[in-house]
Amino acid sequence: MLESEARYSSRRGLTAREAAQRLRAEGPNALPELERRTALRIAVEVVREPMFALLLGAGVLYLLIGSRGEALVLFAFACFSVGIAIVQEGRSERVLEALRDLTSPRALVIRDGEQVRIAGREVVRGDLLVLAEGDRVPADAMLISGDDVQADESLLTGESVPVRKRASPGSASLASGEMAPGGDDPALVLSGTLIVTGGGLAVATATGLRSEIGKIGHAVTRITPEPARLQVQTRGFVTGFAIVGLSVSAVAVLLYGLLRGAWLQGLLGGIALAMSLLPEEFPLVLTIFMVMGAWRLSRSQVLTRRPAAIETLGAATVLCTDKTGTLTRNLMSVAWLERGPQCAAALDGPREGGLPDPKLGDLLETAVLASRPEAVDPMDRALVRLAGESGLGGAGAELVRGYPWMPELPALVQVWRRADGTLVAAAKGAPEAIATLCRLDPAAVQAMRARVEELAHRGMRMLAVASAPLATATVPERALELPLEPVGLIGFLDPLRQGIPEAVRECRSAGIRVVMITGDHPETARAIAKQAGIEHETVMTGAELARLDEPSLRERATGVSVFARITPQQKLRIVSALKAAGEVVAMTGDGVNDAPALRSAHIGIAMGQRGTDVAREASSLVLLDDDFNSIVRAVRLGRRIYDNLVKAVGYILAIHLPIAALALVPIAMGRPLVLTPMLIAILELIIDPACSVVLEAERDEQDVMRRPPRAPDAKLLSRPLLVSGFLQGVLAIAAVCGVFLYATRHGLSADVVRSMGFVTLVGANYVLIFANRSFSASLLVGLTRPNPWLWISLASAAGSLVAVFAIPALHRFLGLGPLAAPQFLLCAAAAVVLLGALEGVKAVSVRSASAL
Repeated sequence: MLESEARYSSRRGLTAREAAQRLRAEGPNALPELERRTALRIAVEVVREPMFALLLGAGVLYLLIGSRGEALVLFAFACFSVGIAIVQEGRSERVLEALRDLTSPRALVIRDGEQVRIAGREVVRGDLLVLAEGDRVPADAMLISGDDVQADESLLTGESVPVRKRASPGSASLASGEMAPGGDDPALVLSGTLIVTGGGLAVATATGLRSEIGKIGHAVTRITPEPARLQVQTRGFVTGFAIVGLSVSAVAVLLYGLLRGAWLQGLLGGIALAMSLLPEEFPLVLTIFMVMGAWRLSRSQVLTRRPAAIETLGAATVLCTDKTGTLTRNLMSVAWLERGPQCAAALDGPREGGLPDPKLGDLLETAVLASRPEAVDPMDRALVRLAGESGLGGAGAELVRGYPWMPELPALVQVWRRADGTLVAAAKGAPEAIATLCRLDPAAVQAMRARVEELAHRGMRMLAVASAPLATATVPERALELPLEPVGLIGFLDPLRQGIPEAVRECRSAGIRVVMITGDHPETARAIAKQAGIEHETVMTGAELARLDEPSLRERATGVSVFARITPQQKLRIVSALKAAGEVVAMTGDGVNDAPALRSAHIGIAMGQRGTDVAREASSLVLLDDDFNSIVRAVRLGRRIYDNLVKAVGYILAIHLPIAALALVPIAMGRPLVLTPMLIAILELIIDPACSVVLEAERDEQDVMRRPPRAPDAKLLSRPLLVSGFLQGVLAIAAVCGVFLYATRHGLSADVVRSMGFVTLVGANYVLIFANRSFSASLLVGLTRPNPWLWISLASAAGSLVAVFAIPALHRFLGLGPLAAPQFLLCAAAAVVLLGALEGVKAVSVRSASAL
C-alpha cells in the first residue's frame, strides 16, 4: 500500500448507522430520473392508438343494433389489449431498470474504518470517498488528501483539459457552492466528473439534487430522446397505412350505405376494413425484438446499453479490438529474463528452485520494486508471483515516492528505502521510455531496439528495467532527473483465448475486417496477429500515425489491420479515419481515454471486467467477460435479430392483404360481411404472438456469417421486402377469395360462408408463417428447424378452432356456421395450394439470386 493510501485508510469515516440516518433524511444520491412510464400512462397511450378506438367504435355500434353480447366481447378485447400492452411495456421498463442498475456507478467509501463498495445512490453527505484513476466522482466532495489528482470536468465546463486538484485537509466542512468548477488547484471534486490521474480521499459535501450537476439535472429530464431509426421508419409506415385504411374504409361505408341503405352495417364493415388494413403490430414487434434482443445478447455475456446498437451490429464492417485481455487471456507470465547476451533464461513454469543466475534475481527484484505495491496490472502480478516463487522480494523496503505515469513516457518509476536505509530508484516500462530515462546514446538505443524486436518476434511483450542507487536523501521532483542505468529486459507471454482464430475466420467470412489496436511493441503485435489469423503484413505504429494528416490516415487505415504502440488518444483518430472511409466501426475499449473513441464509433464496446465507469458509459455494449468470442457471438445475434425482424415485417405486410380483401370483397359484391370486427380482433390475437414471439425465436440463417454486412443506410422496409410481402399477400388473397367465391356460388348460407372464409384465413396465416421462417430454406428444412413457440402457437390455434366449431353456442355467438368435413377439407386444400405456390416462388427467387 502506498504511503498516502495508508494515511487514507487510517480515517474511519461515518458509521453505518450514521449513513443510514442521513440516507433517510436527505434521500438517495441520484439525479432526477426521466419520467417513468406508469401503468396509467401506458394505458392512456394504448387508448390513443387507432386500433383501440376502432374496437370501441365497433362495440358501440353493436350496442346500437342490439347485439349486446358482441359488444361486450369487443369491449373485453379492448381491455385485453390494454392489459397486454401494460404487461409488455412493464416488462420493458423492468428490463431497462435492470440495465440501469447494472450500469450505474459504484462508489468506494470508508465506513466504520473499513473500505466498502456501495451503490453510488447510497453515498451520503459526510461519507469518506476513496477515489482512484478512472473513477467517476459519486458526489460533490472536498479532497482532504491525495497524490497528483487531476479531474476531467468537461461534463460541467466544456473544457477538455483536466483540472489539477490540491488536497486541503481542513476544507471538508466547506459547502460545495463556495467553489465553481474549473481552474487549477481547488480542493472541490464534483459529482459526475472523472479522476483521470492520481487518487485520494475526499469528504462528500453534497449529494443528489444539492450537487452542482443535480442543480442542472432538471434540464436533462425535459429532453426528449431522439427515436431510433427503426422507430421512425415504422411510425411513418403505420401512419401511411392508417391514412390509406381509414380513407378506403370511409369510401366503403358510403358505398354500402348509399347502395343498400344499411348504414350501421356499413359502419361495421368500414371498421372491419380499417382494422384489417392497420398494421398496428409494427410498434409491438419493434419493442419486443429490441427487448428480447438485449436479453439474448446478455446470455452471450454482452450487456446492451443502447438498443439501437442491436440493429447496427449487422452492418458492422470493421471490428477494432484490443489485444490484451480481449484476444488474449490476460494471464501474463514471465517467459524471458535477460541481463545481456551472456545472462539470459527462458522460463516455462514455476521456479521453486530459484533462478539459474543470481544476476537474473537482481533484475527480477528491481522489476518488482518498479511495480505497484498492490499489483493490479497483469504484468505486475506476474513479476510478484515469480519473485515469490523464487524466494525474492523487497522485504523491509519502504516506498518513498512514486512518479506519475505519463502517456508520452510509458514507464513506472518508484523510489524505495531499503532496510539498511539506502535509497534506490527502480523503473520499468516500454524499452523506448527506459532508453529515454537512462539517456542512452544512439548506438545503445539501436542495440536495445534490435534485441527487443528479435525477442518480440516470438510473440513476447517486452519491458525494459532500470535502476539507480541514490546517494542523498533528496529525491528529485522529476523522474527524468534520476541517474537511471539499464538493468535488463523481461519478456511476457499472454496466450490467445480459446477459439480466437476460428472467431477471426468467421468474421472474415462475414465480410468483417478485424483490426487489432495495441500499445505493445510492433513485433509482439505482429506475432499475436499472426496467431489469431489477423492480416499482419503491414503494421502501423503510433509514431507513424502521428506524422499522417487526416486524408493520408484515411487512405492508409483501410489497408492496415494491426496498429502498435498506439496511445488511447490515437484510437479516436483511427476510428474517425475508418468512418470517413465509409466503414461501419465497432470499437472496444476499457480506459478513461478510450471514451472518445467508444462514443465516436458506431458501436462502442466497453470491457465489463477491467473497464472504467466512463468507458462503460460511453459505450453502446458492455462485454461482461472481456472475450473477443463474445463480440463475434454478438455480431451473429445482431444479424439474426435483424433477419427475424425482416421476416416479421414481411409476414405482417402479407397477412394484412387477405384480411383486407375478405373485408372489402363482400362489401363490393353486396354480400353480408365475412369478417366482423370481432373476428378480426380474434385474428389479431393469433397474428400478434406469431410475429412477436414465433418469428423472434427463429434460429440463424445458414449463411448468417457467410454474407457481407448489409448497407448501413439500408431501410428495414426496403423495396424487395415490400414486393415480397405484396406478392405473398396477393397469393393469399387468391386462396382466401377463391374459397369465398366457391362458397357463395354454391349458395351456402352467410354464416357457413363466413366460417369457410375465417378457417381459410387462419390456415393462410400459418402458411405465411412457415413461408417467412427462412429466406431460402425449403419447406422440408423449415419443418425440421426447431422452434417450440411455432408448434405451441399452431396447436393453440387448432385447438381453438376445434372448440369453436364443436360448441354450437360458441360458433353461433361468433356468427359462424357449422362446417361439414368436405368444407373443412376445401379450406385445408386452399392452404396447401397456397403453401406450394409460396414455396415455388421462393425457389425461383433463390435460384435467381444465386445466378446473379
